[in-house]
Order: sequence, then C-alpha cells, then structure tokens
Amino acid sequence: MIAVKTEEQLEKMRAAGKIVGDTLRYIEPFVKPGISTLELNSMIEEYIRSFGAIPSFKNYNGFPAASCISVDDVVVHGIPSLRVLKEGEIVSIDVGALLDGYHGDAARTFPVGKISPEKERLIEVTRECFFEGIAKVRQGARLGDVSHAIQVHAEKHGYGVVREMVGHGIGTHLHEPPDVPNYGVAGSGPRLVAGNCLAIEPMINLGSPRISIDAKDGWTCRTRDGSPSAHYENTIIVREDDAEILTL
Repeated sequence: MIAVKTEEQLEKMRAAGKIVGDTLRYIEPFVKPGISTLELNSMIEEYIRSFGAIPSFKNYNGFPAASCISVDDVVVHGIPSLRVLKEGEIVSIDVGALLDGYHGDAARTFPVGKISPEKERLIEVTRECFFEGIAKVRQGARLGDVSHAIQVHAEKHGYGVVREMVGHGIGTHLHEPPDVPNYGVAGSGPRLVAGNCLAIEPMINLGSPRISIDAKDGWTCRTRDGSPSAHYENTIIVREDDAEILTL
C-alpha cells in the first residue's frame, strides 16, 4: 500500500523538498578541483541546519555523514572524507532534509572542472532518464510504466541500469513503500494515486550494471568494472494528470 498524503502533509513535503533543492543549488559552485568531499559535506550540513532542518542521512542506519558524495565509479552512498576532487572527475551528491516531521530527498551529478564528452553525455542521459520516467506519472498509471521508461532510455544509449539500488516512497520516513526500480515491465506494479510521494532516482553506469559494496565500510557502492556512474533524483508528488517535483 502506497501512502496517500493529505494536503496539509503535502505542504510539509514541499517545504522539506525546497530545502533539498536549494541545498544542491547552493553546493554546486563549490564542486571544483581541490576541495575535499568532507568540506562539501560540512557546508551541506551547515546549510540544511540553517533552515531549522535536520540532515536526513546523518546517523541513518549508522551512516556517518550529512550527505552521500560519490566520485566517478562510486554509484551511491559515498562517505565524505579527506579525498580531494580532481579535474575530470564527476561527483554525485545525494542530500536529504527532515523538516517538521517530513523528508525531502534529491541527488545530482556534477562535473569537476572539464570532463570528457563521455562523462558529460552520461550525466545528461541520466537526467533525461528521470524525466522520461516522470512523464509516465499520473493517477492510475502503473509503477512499472515509470521504471520501464527509465530503463528503455538508458539502455538505448548503451548504459547499464543498476538493479540493486532503487528509488522509494518518502514521507515521515526517508524510505517508505514502494520500491521504485529503474527497470521493469510496463503495465506492471501498483497503481499510482494522487497524493503518493516518491523519490525517483536513476542510477546509470557508463559500463556494466553490476555493482559491489565495500566490505570495509559497508556503504560505498561501486561499479564492478570501474566505469563512471551518474545519479539524478527528485522527490515528487503524484497528481491526477502529472507529477509535481518538489526538489527543483
């Protein structure tokens, strides 16, 4: 069962979502060669807290930071550290904010200085995958329609679609039912209802879709073949005829 939120609850979702979107816009100019991922994380946490919100990720199931910062072959759940960003890399920043009991969640992949055309295209297609998916969102649509549209667009460009990591419902909990895979069969899955809230997040690899989790920290998710990966996520509300994006 996918929760249907009241208009009062949706207003709280919008407020949390706005903080997340603003945070990603705030941090983008600082993503450049020479800055550490730990510095970026500190700036993100300070910015989120300046609105009276709490970073959703900090201490979530033991995650040690306010944001997930994933460089090049790291798909998701990169732990901020003293690692310094280098020219030509790409970095995915995933941010959540809890305000008045409700969460917002979004991610972007940014270039670090000048990047290769292959990486530029990966970032752009991953973003396109999100919009292909939400073009299917409306009351009465099947969740599989969204997943299928994302998969088709990514694979049309020869990219690998990560299977193990998926989007999710969102609200008073950061992760709520249902899972929102980035692959699937059109016409399958639960029907969407106006007032459902979802975090839709294509995670797309330049190479194979296969991933591995770092055995030492239990979090860092990398591509098995070492290829770069991009991530694009927004929190949305299902409406009668379309989707309302809360984190842009």
